Amino acid sequence: MKSWLLQCWTLLRQLSGDDAYERYLRHQLSQHPDEPPLDRKSFFKREQERKWHGIKRCC
Repeated sequence: MKSWLLQCWTLLRQLSGDDAYERYLRHQLSQHPDEPPLDRKSFFKREQERKWHGIKRCC
């Protein structure tokens, strides 16, 4: 039962983007070990800027 709940919780976090910082850390440490990772606050600020700044439409 716990295993099933944990799998559901993990899936829910992935679908909602709640695990974005953890995924970023894994990627950063495996692909860019010489660069220090951003802290959580800086990461989310950068993601919000990326998501909401600039033109996001075709016309």
